[in-house]
Amino acid sequence: MPWLVVAALIIGIGKGGFPVAAALAVPFLALVMNPVQAAALVLPVLIVADCAALWLYRRHHSRRNLAVLMPAMGLGIVIATLIMPYASEPVLLAFTGCVGLWTVWRQWFVLRPGTTRNASLASGAFWGIVAGITSFLTHSGAPATQAYLLPQNLPKLILTGTMAITFAIVNFAKIPSYNALGLFEGLNWPLAAGLAGVGVLGAILGRLLVEMPEPVYMRTIEILLLVLSLVLIFKAALGFAGA
Repeated sequence: MPWLVVAALIIGIGKGGFPVAAALAVPFLALVMNPVQAAALVLPVLIVADCAALWLYRRHHSRRNLAVLMPAMGLGIVIATLIMPYASEPVLLAFTGCVGLWTVWRQWFVLRPGTTRNASLASGAFWGIVAGITSFLTHSGAPATQAYLLPQNLPKLILTGTMAITFAIVNFAKIPSYNALGLFEGLNWPLAAGLAGVGVLGAILGRLLVEMPEPVYMRTIEILLLVLSLVLIFKAALGFAGA
């Protein structure tokens, strides 16, 4: 039970201010419970925390990036629904982790400080589809999304708000597919509701943490992305070892 509360708090903080942090919840819970059960239990918490984040960032987002990402991520969810019975979770986790490592490497060692890249339609469509697939199957769409958003050097509130709105809509879109696949059967709804309340408190805390200086905030996001990527690759390695 304490692990579930910690995971819900991490989700809330992620939704409120550190988008990558929320994606750590499922790998974290998967260490102590079945990954599929973890993904199903986390979704209601994500959605309630998303609602809090939508309110907190209702005036802070990039409409252009949302217009590029949302249709692509919707297509990714459709693809993920079709391939879920055949998808290899370790492969997906390893791929997603490698995307995150590549993004951090590019931010730290390739792009010059202050370099800004425009929002490319082709790049946004590609990473949006990848994010939709990985978000649906493993709740880890953040690395692919940030591969597209971070090089744009968006202001911290715009970056966080765009991520919050993007994944709020995506998580709502997952509900019919999760229900059709029977992932909500046997879910402990009272427990999920209690954890959702913790998630809302975490979202408020996350929003307060965003007030840190922008360079510190952006470096924190990149470090969290690095940690998440390593966790995903480690989890993938465990999956391959047990295959």
